[in-house]
Amino acid sequence: MLVCDTREAWTQFLQYIKAKCSATAFGNWFVPIRVLNATNEELVLEVPNIFVQEYLITNYKKDLCAFLPVKVTGEPSIVFVIASTQKRSIPPVRATVQIEEPSPHTLEIKLNPNYRFENFIEGPANQFVKSVAMGVASRPGQTYNPLFVHGGVGLGKTHILHSIGHYLREHQKKVRIQYTTTEAFINKLVGHLREKSIKEMKTLYRDEIDVLLVDDIQFLQDRPNFQEEFACMFEALSLRGCQVVITSDKPPSHLKLSERTIGKMEGGLVVNMGIPDLETRVAILQYKAEQKGFNIPHKVAFYIAENIHNNIRQLEGAVNKLCAYCKLLNMPITEELVSKTLREMFNLVPRERVSVEQILKQVASVFKVRVSDIKGIVRQKDIALARQVAMYLSKELVDESLTMLGVSFGKTHSTILHAHKNIQEKMSQDENLRRYISMVRRNLMD
Repeated sequence: MLVCDTREAWTQFLQYIKAKCSATAFGNWFVPIRVLNATNEELVLEVPNIFVQEYLITNYKKDLCAFLPVKVTGEPSIVFVIASTQKRSIPPVRATVQIEEPSPHTLEIKLNPNYRFENFIEGPANQFVKSVAMGVASRPGQTYNPLFVHGGVGLGKTHILHSIGHYLREHQKKVRIQYTTTEAFINKLVGHLREKSIKEMKTLYRDEIDVLLVDDIQFLQDRPNFQEEFACMFEALSLRGCQVVITSDKPPSHLKLSERTIGKMEGGLVVNMGIPDLETRVAILQYKAEQKGFNIPHKVAFYIAENIHNNIRQLEGAVNKLCAYCKLLNMPITEELVSKTLREMFNLVPRERVSVEQILKQVASVFKVRVSDIKGIVRQKDIALARQVAMYLSKELVDESLTMLGVSFGKTHSTILHAHKNIQEKMSQDENLRRYISMVRRNLMD
């Protein structure tokens, strides 16, 4: 392969990837990469940080091998060079962070040492949020400003916020960072008002920081005086091109804040931190357990993740409780032990009354069949299994007599009993079936 062909191959790879991924992902991960050198055997790429290198190899190894030279080990023949901080610094322009000497006010910020990009378990529900956050950490004030991250309790918003802070402290040491919870911001403002030193706080937040990280902005609701001060601070930081990252349990439009503040927040990038899927929850469980020197079998981890699905903190609490129980009583981890120990944490009962029709709809969705087929007389294997699962769940969840359940399916009460017993027996031996039934239960609760 000629040198020019190697460079051309990289260009073709970029064109191929650009057509496959979103413009945001392409801008975050691929645009910052530069070709430093190309030979017959390898390509030398400059990347802004180790995260870009890992992302490229982890997600696009096969594609890279298809376009570029390949080593005897099967790896793409690429040499990565991490760009130095000086090389990556941007000449001062309008609306960018102005780097000055660190202020003593910002040296005392406290970040959770465990909340870093490296140990943030990503999946389809949070991959985009992590990608955007890493882009902000790499180029503060230049992309996605302000960044607003919203999502339910315990899904990782604070983890992302602290990760940005850690990365900036380690890779851009002259950038002045201020992290605060909304409650701490209010308390600090009250303290300065009491001591008549409000000018000092205004100077710090408006003139002496380059990056502001604010957690749980929803606690600013129904506090008009504090909202006004925050809005003025927000405005001052925006005019200086400073990066602002905000987290909340709701999107800006659902917050009871001033139109001025909401408009500012919506003027940047608003991203949602979703509930992690089953595989991601299993990965989180096993990672948390490994941190404690504790091994949870894959089968048991799936069982836990199938039944705790709304909150990552609940998953961590489940690991802590299970770890303590097993160590103190010297017992092996089994599904029976998990069911006994974590039962109060499991959400197995639907919030509202469930109907046979709802069950039929969810079973049809999970088992990829039609409701009409389940209610019909077709004896095809996959349809017959879905039909028996629907009968099993109806007996478990619907507050009706066996006779009435039989009528719903056009069957007798003895058919419902037979289906229930048959599925119980199959569940004891078939992990995939248990997983599918758990998915149906979970869908009925949402």
